[in-house]
Amino acid sequence: MIMPVQLGANSYSIVLQRNALAQVGELLSLDRRVLIVTDDGVPPIYSQTVAAQCKTPTVVTLPAGEDTKSFARLEQLCCVMLAEGFTRTDCVVAVGGGVVGDLAGFAAACFMRGIDFYNCPTTLLSQVDSSIGGKTAVNVNGIKNCVGAFYQPKRVIIDPAVLSTLPRRHMAAGMAEAVKMAVTCDADLFAAMERQDPFSDLETVITRAIDIKRRVVEQDEKEAGLRRVLNFGHTIGHAIESLTGLGDLLHGECVALGMLPMCAAAVRPRLKAVLDRVGLPTGLPDCATEELLNAARHDKKADGEQITITYVPAIGKFEFRKIPLAALADYWEGRVEA
Repeated sequence: MIMPVQLGANSYSIVLQRNALAQVGELLSLDRRVLIVTDDGVPPIYSQTVAAQCKTPTVVTLPAGEDTKSFARLEQLCCVMLAEGFTRTDCVVAVGGGVVGDLAGFAAACFMRGIDFYNCPTTLLSQVDSSIGGKTAVNVNGIKNCVGAFYQPKRVIIDPAVLSTLPRRHMAAGMAEAVKMAVTCDADLFAAMERQDPFSDLETVITRAIDIKRRVVEQDEKEAGLRRVLNFGHTIGHAIESLTGLGDLLHGECVALGMLPMCAAAVRPRLKAVLDRVGLPTGLPDCATEELLNAARHDKKADGEQITITYVPAIGKFEFRKIPLAALADYWEGRVEA
């Protein structure tokens, strides 16, 4: 299946096909120098499969984890490309999850002021969300994604077969992003998740989640309006993720926790039941409200002492609310009912 993302000069396609990774030589333009970026949490066979189909491949394997999204690793990738004689006609291919895609995409955006970028996401989270839409970034001083660029890929390859090696916890974390899209934009998909385990028909969930995201991105490429719906759960989720001492929570787990305070009282038990079903945490972590508010001040949706949040009044519906930053405490502590 080929799903177009219509963005004028920045248009590209998403190829959703089982075992597509073994065919990237036909699907991508790899007859040139290719920097393949992966990490040591990704089975090496995936980057090796891509490299075997490139004319002149260079594989860089980085340490897994959010710490890799740094200026130091960005500089490392640019230095490798310089050393290997890359020019504006060459390209970067990400083979991994959201960390690899965000960093490799940002390196492609920066090197020679922009070279071709392809994304081959290997986690559920990156397949349904982060690989689509052109957001690239690094973290600075523990704040997620605060330095980056919108830089659209030339093509995205979604191969559901690679998910067979992913641990169940990481699959659950990825499903959080699909639940986010269902609860805000697709009441029918959410109802299907209530009726049966979403993992029992995973490729349908992936397809419908991608379709939601691409349609939103087509209408709002650079998050000036509608695209903010995709931040549902992320305002508090990113704040939780930025705090230390809360355990080793994955991004999708933080998003799950961040969704619950941002919906109406009638929605919360239905959402909690679906999150419980897929194995995501639903008990809010024990942290000081002031800590959470301080972390949220760095959110890209903050404007001085105000912030725009995405709120779900009913399944399949959403609204944007501009509130004082301090009012986040009312949501966090469950004092907002409608």
